[in-house]
Amino acid sequence: MSDLSTVIEVAGALSAAGGLGYAKARSPRVFWSLVGAPVARVRFSVTYRATMDVCGLTVQPSRLRAFMVRNVARRQEVQPVPPQVRRVRYSSTGMRATLRLPAGLEPADVSAASERLRHAWGVHSVHVVEVKPGFVELRMTGYDVLRRVKMPRRLPRNVTAGSLVVPVALREDGTAFVRDYQKVPHALTVGANQSGKSMYQRNLISGLAKLPVGLVGIDCKRGVEQRGYAPRLSALAITPDEADGLLEALVGEMEDRFDLLSAHGVPDMWGLPAKLRPVPLVVLVDEVAELFLVAAKKDEERRDRMVMRMIRLAQMARAVGIFLEVCGQRFGSDLGKGATALRAQLTGRVVHRVNDKQTAEMALGDIAPEAVFAATTIPPDRPGVAVAGDSSGGWSRIRTPAMTPAQAVAVCHEYAHLTPHLAALAPFRPAASTAPAPGSPLLKPRPATG
Repeated sequence: MSDLSTVIEVAGALSAAGGLGYAKARSPRVFWSLVGAPVARVRFSVTYRATMDVCGLTVQPSRLRAFMVRNVARRQEVQPVPPQVRRVRYSSTGMRATLRLPAGLEPADVSAASERLRHAWGVHSVHVVEVKPGFVELRMTGYDVLRRVKMPRRLPRNVTAGSLVVPVALREDGTAFVRDYQKVPHALTVGANQSGKSMYQRNLISGLAKLPVGLVGIDCKRGVEQRGYAPRLSALAITPDEADGLLEALVGEMEDRFDLLSAHGVPDMWGLPAKLRPVPLVVLVDEVAELFLVAAKKDEERRDRMVMRMIRLAQMARAVGIFLEVCGQRFGSDLGKGATALRAQLTGRVVHRVNDKQTAEMALGDIAPEAVFAATTIPPDRPGVAVAGDSSGGWSRIRTPAMTPAQAVAVCHEYAHLTPHLAALAPFRPAASTAPAPGSPLLKPRPATG
């Protein structure tokens, strides 16, 4: 009988261990919640002071503190002071600890020790974020959250109804990466073929389709990427000639909006009364190189016009609610006149896997030089992984969740009723079929435009 009970106990232990092993490999969120988080919390609590001391994150106490220790606590030895733990929180991806820095430490000191902290506490990664002067937050992830992307249920607090904030991808610290058009109005996305660039665009368009904004598409590859989004597009150009006319119409719309601002004496459209405020427009340019490259001398004048109009939009249109999303495989001075001037206005940068270091330097070298190496080491077996940065100098690794073209098209059809009609863009409004079916054309034959 005792032998049977022993066998049962051993079998139970092995099955439990096997279940935990399966959870760790196939469901890391479950494993982290059941095992990883409790172990990491105990390790963090027990070894915190010693770890901070070894990592050089302690400072000598102030004279007042030393006096209190010797004369009130009656201890002759005064210990160095580590950052004070103010709050510890858990999530399904890791845990966060808010620290108050003692005098003599700065956030950069803690960031420099993040790799040592990661190994000391046995977590996948440690990211340091400054919360406010004197306070930092350690964002610890228990596993590789970019392996299988699952967007957090709780989105950032600034994502509110009617805001121009779109969750697009997952950061490596487990938080959502968002496109905030009021903070970063224009952005550039680059990446090689099969790097996940189109996946990023699908997630972006699907998020924008649900907002009260107008979407304008420029896809000079005959619309192979953007035709399916026609029900949600206020305008679409699929050839360089159409793009030339559409950009001219957008500049005209911008100037009309500036006249409206001038008449009401406000600096931007957000200062207008809600009933007079024009609808925000997001211009989605797919493969921007097609606008720069010309096959014949006679096309150079058209190219120069288009580039100049895009530069004007990038320099001025933010105030009137027109935003640019420029996408391409490579974007540098080799494209021709105006490329560098346009790139300088695209303050948001998302760089997927690239074929050469120069492309990463073109996209990130002027805003976050430290991120160039990270962009060149993205493995080819992880499509959708990218490095995102902006003009503040900050950057992070992100990955977009998988989304098929059919899913993005379905979202555009579902929210087609939000598509605004703009008189200036009416000649470029695509004619979409009313009942799309899998494998069927999504657009009616397109009439030629002059």
